[in-house]
Amino acid sequence: MKKALPLFLLAFLLLCCFSVCAANDDVILVGEDVSTQIVLPADASPQETYAAQTLQTYLEKITGQLLPIAAQADADRAFVLGSDPLLGEGAYTLQETDGVLSITGGGMRGTIYGVFAFLEQVCGCRYYTPGEFFVPQKAEIRVPQGYALDYAPYFEYTETDWRNGTDPVFTVANNISGGNICLTPDDMGGCTYYFHACYVHSLSTVFCSAATYFDAHPEYFALHDSKRSNRQLCLSNPDVLELVTREALDFLKKYNDPARPLQILTISQNDNQDFCCCEACAALDEANGSHAGTMLTFVNSVAEAVEEAGYTNVAVDTLAYEYTRQAPTHVTPRENVIVRLCPIECCYGHAFDDPVCEANAAFLRDLQDWAKICDRIYIWDYGTNYSEYLSFFPNLKVLQRNMQIFYENNVKGVYGEGNPQLDRCDGEFGDLRLYLQAKLMQNPYMDYESEMNGFLAFYYGDGWQSIREFLDFCCEKGSSDARHVGIYRRDKGSMRSVSVNDVKRMDALWKTAEERAQTEIQKQRVRRSSLCWRYWKCSNHRGEFSLLHTPVQRMKARDALYLDIVNGGNDILGETNRKRELSDCYALHLMFIPFKWTTLYDSAFWDFISPAVVKFYRFFEKLG
Repeated sequence: MKKALPLFLLAFLLLCCFSVCAANDDVILVGEDVSTQIVLPADASPQETYAAQTLQTYLEKITGQLLPIAAQADADRAFVLGSDPLLGEGAYTLQETDGVLSITGGGMRGTIYGVFAFLEQVCGCRYYTPGEFFVPQKAEIRVPQGYALDYAPYFEYTETDWRNGTDPVFTVANNISGGNICLTPDDMGGCTYYFHACYVHSLSTVFCSAATYFDAHPEYFALHDSKRSNRQLCLSNPDVLELVTREALDFLKKYNDPARPLQILTISQNDNQDFCCCEACAALDEANGSHAGTMLTFVNSVAEAVEEAGYTNVAVDTLAYEYTRQAPTHVTPRENVIVRLCPIECCYGHAFDDPVCEANAAFLRDLQDWAKICDRIYIWDYGTNYSEYLSFFPNLKVLQRNMQIFYENNVKGVYGEGNPQLDRCDGEFGDLRLYLQAKLMQNPYMDYESEMNGFLAFYYGDGWQSIREFLDFCCEKGSSDARHVGIYRRDKGSMRSVSVNDVKRMDALWKTAEERAQTEIQKQRVRRSSLCWRYWKCSNHRGEFSLLHTPVQRMKARDALYLDIVNGGNDILGETNRKRELSDCYALHLMFIPFKWTTLYDSAFWDFISPAVVKFYRFFEKLG
C-alpha cells in the first residue's frame, strides 16, 4: 500500500499537467476578452450570406455577443466562410489555423451545413424539433488548436414526409436535402429537386394519362386478365414510348431550370398490380426474370431522349416497387436513371440483414442485385403503421442498421415515408422518429443511443428515462411476440406476452414521466405520447379496458381515451379514404375497440343508433 501511493500521486500529477496543457492548447474563438469577426467574401452568394447570418444569430444566443460580419478580418479571431468548387454538394471542411476557423462548403448547401456542424459539434446546439432547438449558454467558445473536420454526405438525396419535418431551418440544420415535401428556399441552400407534378406513379396518370387517351386508344394500356386496364400502360407499345417521351420533353421544356445542379423527373408505374401481360411485354419480362424488364427498358429509352435533348442536370427516376422490385437480368439502368427501391413488403421488427427474418431476405437479395447493376439507387422507406397511426411501431431498434445497409449497398438517396397526416393523427413519437431519421441520413454510423437519449431528455424532461424504458420494452415485445412487423399490422393481438404486471409497470412509467416533466409543454407531450399505450390497451382489453371490468366501466375507459384522442386534434386513426372524421360519430367508440372506429364510422347506421347508445351509456354512468 505504501508503494502504491507514490504511483497514484504521480499519475494524478501527470493527469493534472495533461489537463492544463490541453486547456492551454485550446483556442478561444469567442469570449469576453477576444474580438472576433465573421468574414465573408465581397461577392458572397446568398447561401454564404445565410450561413454567416445563421452563425451570427446562434453565437449571440450562446454567448450574448453579436459578432460583426465583415469583408476582411481585422480582429483577434475570425470565422472565414467560403466555398470550394472541388467539394461536392453538401460537403464541407472546418479548419482552425492561428485563431481563424475556416468553414468551407461545396455546392449550394455545403457552407450552411458546415456552420450547423460547428454549432452542433463544437457549441453543443441540437435541432430536435421544428421551431424548438436546444441552444446552450456559454461565456466562450473554444476549439483545440488545429481543429479540423471534413464531411461529405453519405447520400445525395435525403427526405422524409413526416408532416412536422417541413420547416426549412430544421431541414438544413439536420442536412435534409429535401425536394418534394421539404422545399428549402434557394437562399437557404435549396434542395434536390423532384418535379412535383410527377413525383411518383406518373405513368397513366401524368404521362399518357388514361383520362386523355384510354377511350380512343385502349391499346396504349395494359392487357391484364385478358382485358385492357386504364391503370397501367403497355410499355412495349412503340406508340406509347413515343407519346410519353414527347410529353416528358415538353414537360422539361416548360419546367426545367438549367441553373439547378439536379432535377429529377419520375417515369414510374401507377400504384396497382395491373401490369401488362400482352405477348411482347410478357416475353421481355420473362427474358429478364422480372417485370422490371419492360419497365427499365422503357425508362432507359425516355432517359436517352432526355440526355440527347441536352438536359444534363436531369435524372429520370423510376420505381422498383412490388411487381418490379426484383432486378432484371439483361437490362442495365443508364447513368441518368435513378431506381427507387421500395421495401413495402418488409418486416420492420428485424433489420433487413437479420438472418432469423426470412421476410427480409428477398428484399436484401433484390437490393444487392440492383447494387450490382445500378450506381444510383434511391430507397423509399417506411416508418409507421399505416392502418393504425396511433399503434406503437416497434422499429426503433432497426433504424440505424437498415440505414447502414442502404449506404453499404450503393444507395445514393433515401426517402423516409412516415406519417404524412401527422397534423390529423399525432400520438406515436412522430417528432422522435423524424429527428432520428434525419440524423441517420446525415450519418448512419452516428452514436444512435446518445442521440435518442438526448432527444428524450429535451422533449420530455426529467422523466425521459421512464419513456426510454417504455420504448425498449415495446420494441422488444413488438418484434419478439410477432413473427414479423409489417406496415399494415393490427394493434389487436400484438405484444401477446405482455403480462398483468407488465401493464402495471408501463402505467407507472407513464405516470412517473408526467410527474417529473418540468414544464407544461413537456407534460402535454407525455400525455400525447401515452396515447399509443392507452390505444394498445384498449385494442387488447388490458388494464382499465379489461374484460374483467363491467361493460359500463369499459365504455367509460373507452370514452376517456376517445375524447383525449379527438380533443388532441386527431380526426383520423389511419391511412383512409373515408369521408367522415373520427369525431363525426360519437357513439361508435362506446361499443367497439379502436380498429372498428377506423372501419365503421362512414356507416349511416351509426347516425341512427347513436342517440340510443349514448342514452344507455349516460344512464348507467350515473348509476356508477
